[in-house]
Amino acid sequence: MKSVMLKLTQAEEVKEFVNTVNRYQYEMDLRAGRHVVDAKSILGIFSLDLSKPISLEIYADNCEDLLTDIKRFTI
Repeated sequence: MKSVMLKLTQAEEVKEFVNTVNRYQYEMDLRAGRHVVDAKSILGIFSLDLSKPISLEIYADNCEDLLTDIKRFTI
């Protein structure tokens, strides 16, 4: 499992992020405090507090291709 911190502040960023992660078969969750949503769900992401950084948890060990694609969202 890999975990990275993300910052998604604008609706356009959320849309780009969801479009990017949906191209991958990895199981992923976003965690904000005690709330956890599917990282591939645009409605789920909008239910989180996006004013603070959120944690992306990828349930795969070899996912460097995904990490490269989402680099612009990481902090």
